[in-house]
Amino acid sequence: MTEREDELLQAYRTGAVTRRDFIAEAIAIAGSFAAAAPLLEAAGIATAHAEQVDPQAPDLASGIVQYPGPAGAVSAYQSRPKTPGRRPAVVVIHENRGLTPYIQDVARRLAREGYHALAPDLLSRRGGTAAYATPPAAIEAIRALANDDVQADLRAALAWLQKADGVRGDRLGVVGFCWGGAQSLLLGTGSRDLRAVVVFYGRNPSPLELVQNLSAPLLGIYGEDDRSIMPGVAPLEAALKQSGKVYEIKIYPGAKHAFHNDTNPERYNAEAARDAWARVLAFYRRHLG
Repeated sequence: MTEREDELLQAYRTGAVTRRDFIAEAIAIAGSFAAAAPLLEAAGIATAHAEQVDPQAPDLASGIVQYPGPAGAVSAYQSRPKTPGRRPAVVVIHENRGLTPYIQDVARRLAREGYHALAPDLLSRRGGTAAYATPPAAIEAIRALANDDVQADLRAALAWLQKADGVRGDRLGVVGFCWGGAQSLLLGTGSRDLRAVVVFYGRNPSPLELVQNLSAPLLGIYGEDDRSIMPGVAPLEAALKQSGKVYEIKIYPGAKHAFHNDTNPERYNAEAARDAWARVLAFYRRHLG
């Protein structure tokens, strides 16, 4: 342990720095969450590592690809089984920090379950996620994106998948997290190419009446302690019910916003995340195959 790490650890143990600040500083010192794990564990902070599926898993073909978008090439992380055959595909929409290792791992988890997963880098119009040195910089860039442009790039992803080798073009799904959850629901209201829509703690579309256009079954997953998102859940369910839509809403007691993100120890809820993922897979099996 370096002198700087030891000083930080002592400051945390004596209460001189908060848990949030300790985690942030530990990651800054180490350079990544994974590298900071020993220091976090020394402080008694449980760490849940991302990359639950090895990026080099021999049974998967995973890596960066590009597909044509209306404003130029869109980069994306793709993961699919190497076994031959045609299979359903799922578009994975990232959080407001861009195409992170966590989202890439979600794509691999889907591929391990037999799906062709594609996670677009929706900052491609602004140089890509890698162009931003810090999460706050990426967040600021995503805030500047127009929903119309984001949706156009997502529809282009669906069109590309429909023609991709090994994809059943009539069996397309989407899942989005946080900012991506909102984009997932919005895509569901504007595309007839989807067979299943999954939203993890995303905001409702504006106006809410857009959900009348939803043509695919919806699974909405939320954390009870998510103060910014929970006020919109009851109105969403009422609008879905009034429109006669096929939907499921699951709210996890005690879970915060972003509870599925296992690279965020302050918000990650292992029990809720496991159950939510099992629900997602069951939902896709029913509606995508």
